[in-house]
Amino acid sequence: MTLYKQTTDINLIGLHVTTFPNGIKEAFDSVLETLGSNRTCYGISWMDDNDTIQYYAMVNQLVKGEGESHSYKTLKIPAGDYKTETVHDWLSKTSSIKDVFHELVDSGQPNKNNPCIEWYQSDEVMVCMVKA
Repeated sequence: MTLYKQTTDINLIGLHVTTFPNGIKEAFDSVLETLGSNRTCYGISWMDDNDTIQYYAMVNQLVKGEGESHSYKTLKIPAGDYKTETVHDWLSKTSSIKDVFHELVDSGQPNKNNPCIEWYQSDEVMVCMVKA
């Protein structure tokens, strides 16, 4: 586990993946096809009151309000300290990503105010993040 300091808020736009875990790749593909591939991708998830995972396929917002015409959801990664774990070759380890987050979350379950964040740095490297 490494501590990472996010120095600014990151505004995100994207899609709620209501069929989680199915449909994640398709959601990211759709957003990137619409907005362009020059975006950083983030997976944002938490447990709702019914213990159901809510997952959002998000990208960084480049211009305020740009997602409105596509009816995209908006979320924010607030500035602050995050506990992180880097996962290399993550495409071959998707079934074990939940275990990485279990190790990062101290107690309780991730919620909308303190979600699990997947920061996709490349097709090889993903950083798992939770608020410290």
